[in-house]
Amino acid sequence: MAIKKNYINAELDWAEQQLEHWKTYVEENPVHLLRDRIEWKELKSGRVPQIVATIENQGKFIQETMKNYLSLLGEVNNMREVEEAKKEARGRSTVPHRMK
Repeated sequence: MAIKKNYINAELDWAEQQLEHWKTYVEENPVHLLRDRIEWKELKSGRVPQIVATIENQGKFIQETMKNYLSLLGEVNNMREVEEAKKEARGRSTVPHRMK
């Protein structure tokens, strides 16, 4: 039983880390400051600019990240509540000294 509990807590901890990464990314890339990302492509005739990600594509990615963040956040909160309910059902009270 302890192995399963540790596994669930490890998964929840990992999910919370992902949430933190996603949140940081969204905060560091506000939509109103986005610019087309351009890289230079080497050709025989020289270097040519090439658009790697347009403003629209980046904005769409940020919106999808925000949707995924909120969805995962809801799932993590539900799983944490279930784990807390299990602890309450089992009883968190300490064992009295005379029973040790």
